[in-house]
Amino acid sequence: MSRILVVEDEAIIRQSVRRLLQRHHYEVTDLDSIDAAREYDLSAFDLVITDLRLPGGQGTDLIELAGTTPVLIMTSYASLRSAVDAMKMGAVEYIAKPFDHGELVEAVKSILEKAQLPPESNASDLPVSNATDIAKHNGIIGSCDTMQVLFRKISKVAPTDATVMIHGESGTGKELVAKALHQQSRRATAQLISVNCAAIPETLLESELFGHEKGAFTGAATQRQGLVEAANGGTLFLDEIGELPLEAQARLLRVLQESEIRRVGAVQSIKVDVRLIAATHRNLKEMAACGEFREDLYYRLNVVELTLPPLRDRGDDVTELASFMLTRACEKMGQSPMRFDSGAVLAIKQYQWPGNVRELENAVERAVILAEDRYVSAELLGIDLSPDRYISSAMRENLIENNNNPAIIERTEHGDQGDLSLDDYFVHFVLENEAKMTETDLARKLGISRKSLWERRQRLGIPRKKK
Repeated sequence: MSRILVVEDEAIIRQSVRRLLQRHHYEVTDLDSIDAAREYDLSAFDLVITDLRLPGGQGTDLIELAGTTPVLIMTSYASLRSAVDAMKMGAVEYIAKPFDHGELVEAVKSILEKAQLPPESNASDLPVSNATDIAKHNGIIGSCDTMQVLFRKISKVAPTDATVMIHGESGTGKELVAKALHQQSRRATAQLISVNCAAIPETLLESELFGHEKGAFTGAATQRQGLVEAANGGTLFLDEIGELPLEAQARLLRVLQESEIRRVGAVQSIKVDVRLIAATHRNLKEMAACGEFREDLYYRLNVVELTLPPLRDRGDDVTELASFMLTRACEKMGQSPMRFDSGAVLAIKQYQWPGNVRELENAVERAVILAEDRYVSAELLGIDLSPDRYISSAMRENLIENNNNPAIIERTEHGDQGDLSLDDYFVHFVLENEAKMTETDLARKLGISRKSLWERRQRLGIPRKKK
């Protein structure tokens, strides 16, 4: 069982994180200050999770004390730049508040798994001739023809500095492809900085990406380096780039054309050497035609195009992935090896997996937790092969009146008159409040992160309206 130290001065957050990790079978010690943490031998823990600002000092003070123990920094969106600075000091990852439980658990799992890899398993040591093996090392699994083509393209484009556009639905693994491209490039020893453009408030986005000068706007008390500048010499991955405001698109175009940035409020530009990888589930060409995305930026981004197919189109890959995830989940939770029964295998093959690989992984992990013997059934996976019910027909008139979204209205035709599902509640709440609340306020009221809010909007067909 992995031992984790949590250092957080806010009691509610500290206790919530402790209970969450304990539910996932981690041994947790929680403290409220730097001074309390100094009383412990941090090398005895497998992971240290710390807030950036703490009584008695900065969370980064624990990085040196932790030695080889990885440190994960928790920070607010307003301090995102400081989190990147923390990574330069040796932190292995940061997670922005407010985060949902799934984000934190996934980050912890990933860090602990990487810490257990032997040193010789680095991507740079692998024979580059075997594209499939390299891709699997980077966490991408797939034997279907479409994935084999993708692996070969990754192997060819990774050693270059060409800008890459990754297309694919949410949950298909676009960030894994970006990591594979980075780890097989000449920039592998430098930083890969990932930014979800939909998860940062629009008012902060330009400042976070390009930095700002002191006094550039209200609250800009000091000069700040942006994430593009922080990625200098390495790779910048912009996920869901279709959500970038037009003003930020113009600044990004300058990065690609001139290899330079200008901080918000600055007079002079700064030269940068950054390899850009972008990803989206939207059709940027159509957006450009409608004026929602800059056409010149689209063609600059679309040098090399990689497409990740949805899980439902990957044939037997779904069972290969499920088996891999089952083995990994059992090992992670200290369970004896388990297997799917015949009903589960059939359900896995027949289900459409609208949430793609991410949904499959969550279903398998949940089944391992709930299983009472060594067999996993379709019931434990929570697979419902009946037509998806997104919105009850009782809400249909309200949706027509308030939203006029044909995609949503069409789905109501297949609903029933039962109680509201969680998706029903989500749609109803968003449509009722989006005109008078910001995305941050909506997410806070729903008890989820901005990223989760955005992902659910896409899945249910109610994308945020551009103002």
